[in-house]
Amino acid sequence: MTLSVDIRHCQGDFRIEASFTGSGRLTALFGPSGSGKSTLINLIAGLIRPEEGRIEVDGKVLVDTKAGIFLPCHRRRIGMVFQDARLFPHMSVRSNLLYGRWFTPAAERYMDMDAIVDLLGIGALLERKPAGLSGGEKQRVAIGRALLSSPRLLLMDEPLASLDEARKAEIMPYIERLRDEMKIPIVYVSHSVAEVARLASDVVVLAQGKVTASGPVAGILRRLDLLPAGERGEGGALVEAVVLRHDDAFSMTVLGSAAGEIRVPGMNIAVGDPVRLRIRARDVMIATEPPTGLSALNILPGKVASIAYGDGAESEVCIDCNGVSVISRITQQSRQTLGLRPGLSVFAVVKTVSFDETSTGKGMREAHL
Repeated sequence: MTLSVDIRHCQGDFRIEASFTGSGRLTALFGPSGSGKSTLINLIAGLIRPEEGRIEVDGKVLVDTKAGIFLPCHRRRIGMVFQDARLFPHMSVRSNLLYGRWFTPAAERYMDMDAIVDLLGIGALLERKPAGLSGGEKQRVAIGRALLSSPRLLLMDEPLASLDEARKAEIMPYIERLRDEMKIPIVYVSHSVAEVARLASDVVVLAQGKVTASGPVAGILRRLDLLPAGERGEGGALVEAVVLRHDDAFSMTVLGSAAGEIRVPGMNIAVGDPVRLRIRARDVMIATEPPTGLSALNILPGKVASIAYGDGAESEVCIDCNGVSVISRITQQSRQTLGLRPGLSVFAVVKTVSFDETSTGKGMREAHL
């Protein structure tokens, strides 16, 4: 399934011009506040009629201003999940879930209640009222309600923004399952590099109403210049790996990747499962000789692929580790002292403790779309 957007619209003094195509798994709309993410979501949902353009989901045209097509919200079959769960407080979880089915004709319903309850792990909550749920539980119910409308497209507008870190960690695995197991394209709005790196298959970067870049998540997040200033420290490389083994003696998990073995804090993931690993540029040191006597356990051999020279004290060095691009942010002085240049053999050094729940997550299996 694919999502194709090509629109132009003025909302008061704000103008948005956006053109992109998503692969249909999880496309993240990423950018700082005021960049146009929410306006774009509202245009896709049908809450705003664009002045010009076309929006299409898996061959179904939602908007085509040239052809005079504008499907109203209730005919678009789009599921919405917001920052706050917006559950009906007087209704049980079961009733909130079933509410999503009422607006979908019986012949067009393809979602099964039991399957959604199992996917989201909310079976024990069905008879409870929203007031008795945690923030993470409420969001899981909100996601279930959206799914039970049997949508063509799921829009998630910063669904983790109102949750604390513990609740975010609780709900992310469910979004990963949704991404991997459902045949529904997802558009996910976020201003968090950690969320985008863990969840997205594709990224659309927005700034001042315009798309500044779009494409697969790994290619976008290693372009630190594309990230908002406050999030550049979270940018870097994405590495697809698999769990090789668990080292219980030291509470570590050993991952296998094209770049080599990587040790991370222990993960509750089965051996053989795919893992997506974010290696932040700020956490990567560079050595020109095989390092010894270090506490860092991850030493990845490679060659300098390119160097980006900043205006200030920093340089960004891209290291090719057997086909995996690892980014290191170092000072200009360190670059000069080490004599770094494209083609030079080096070692990327990363401490195991650099990896945490925000930088590791389930990798994407083959698409079921």
